[in-house]
Order: sequence, then C-alpha cells, then structure tokens
Amino acid sequence: MKKVFIDGSVGTTGLRIFERLSAREDLEILTLPEEKRKDPAARKEMLNAVDVAFLCLPDDAAREAAAMIENPSVILIDASTAHRTLPDWAYGFPELSKAHEEKLLSSKRIAVPGCHASGFIALVYPLIEAGLLEKDALLTCHSITGYSGGGKKMIAQYEAENRGELLDAPRQYALGQTHKHLKEMGAITGLSNMPIFCPIVSDFYSGMLVTVPLFKSQLKGSVEDIKRVYESKYTGEIVRYVDGIEEEGFLSGAALSRKDGMAITVKGNEERVLLMAAYDNLGKGASGAAIQCMNMVLGIEKTKGLEL
Repeated sequence: MKKVFIDGSVGTTGLRIFERLSAREDLEILTLPEEKRKDPAARKEMLNAVDVAFLCLPDDAAREAAAMIENPSVILIDASTAHRTLPDWAYGFPELSKAHEEKLLSSKRIAVPGCHASGFIALVYPLIEAGLLEKDALLTCHSITGYSGGGKKMIAQYEAENRGELLDAPRQYALGQTHKHLKEMGAITGLSNMPIFCPIVSDFYSGMLVTVPLFKSQLKGSVEDIKRVYESKYTGEIVRYVDGIEEEGFLSGAALSRKDGMAITVKGNEERVLLMAAYDNLGKGASGAAIQCMNMVLGIEKTKGLEL
C-alpha cells in the first residue's frame, strides 16, 4: 500500500484530493496533528516518509517544501505555480503528446497545470503542433470560472449571507494582464507572444469554460482541419473532443462541474472560430489532474478515483 501525504490539506485543492483519496483502499494517507501542521521539522519528516507527496501550497511554501525532500524515492506532485515551467519537472498534462506522457511516467517531480492554463493549452498546443497556427499568433483567451477557484477566502465571500450585490454578476479580474498562469500558457504552447487573457469569476461554485476566438485568416487550414486535429489528439476517457455539448445554443461554465474530464469543442463559422474547453476548475483544472498524475506515475489505472 502506497503512503501519501498532502502538504496543505486544508486548502480547497488539498481538501478535495484528501476527500477523493480517503475512499481508496490502495492508499494510506498520513497526516500531521493540527499543532504540527506548520512545523517545518514535522513537515520535513513526513515529506520524506511517504511514496507520494502532494503540495497544495502558495508558491514560496511549495518551493520550500520541495527543498526539504532528501529521500530520492519520493514522488512530488505540486499543485502550485512554482515549478510548472522548469525543465526538470514534468508538466502534468499527458494528453498533450507522447513526450509529455513519457516524461510524466518517468518523473518524480510533477507540476499540476493551472486551471485556466489547462484549457488554453489544450486548445492551442495541438494547432501549433499540427502547423495550423503560427507560434507568433496574437491570441485572446476568455475564461469563466466558478468562485471555488479563488480558494477559501473567495468561497466565504460568495457564500456569506450579507455579501455585496456586486457578487451577483460575473467579475473580470487580473486586469493588469499579469495573471500568474500566463507564463505557462506561453511556455508550454511555445507561443512567442502572451495572449490577452480575460479571466472572469461568476456566481457558481465550480466549473470552467475557456474560449480562444480566432479569425479564419489566423489559421493555415479550415474549421474541419481543426476538428480533425482534436479528434485525433483527444481520444481518451479524460480529455475528449465533443462535437456538440451546448444546450439550445448555450454552453454553460458549469457543464462539467464536479467532473474530472475535459470536453474540447469547436464552434463558429468559416470566418470566425471559437475554440472551447469545458471542465471543472477543481477537477481537470486542479485536484482531478493531480490524482490522474499520481495514478499514472504509480502504474495505476489513470481514471481510478476520478468522476468522469
């Protein structure tokens, strides 16, 4: 039985990983008593005593925790932004390519993709790889997310009885175009220009819809070519191409809420195209992706414990 420790298990992502793994009989979750949860010595001892350690921490704390590990057999899965673009860490989106999958399977340092970044990269990477989109393309990305993506503080704001009426409407944020996911969005896709990124938080608990709009003139191919690329790339149970997931002309940000999969679709016409990825910000956008990575690197069926 493999031993697992979640450093940062009281945060939104950590709690969901804990809930999922607690129901499994093939894993033993080790925990620290509350009074030692932030004790560096106790954390270091635990991090070095398990087979798999999840880091669900702020970036600086994640770097600190990674530096504590001296046991070469420990597999470290980091859900923070800290290590996502480092060459010695595997980027935890194996569906992107055989190379990504092989690096993950052979690595003991795995960075879980960011929630917004997951959808953008899933949409853009295959088109650049197939030569349908140039690396110097100037792109825009809109992403709507449930409020759980903001962590405990934002959840408390949205669920408070006396919350302000401004929370009743969608709110765009990261207005200075410096969102922390931009770095990996550029690095993993190979884009030479960061996209204009418009993340929006709205009044629903979880779910995510990422949209990349394109003019036909930006593409070296047709809409049908794009669909064929996605159909060929995403054939698994977790990420898949779906020709129609909208209902009566609407596609909800909560279409895959509470699920761990991702649905890729293409809409629009021959002049203007919408590339869209629907998933859960806490599923394939966070804890679900982390569990998938753990399953794969341990040689377990990758969908074990996931809700698809």
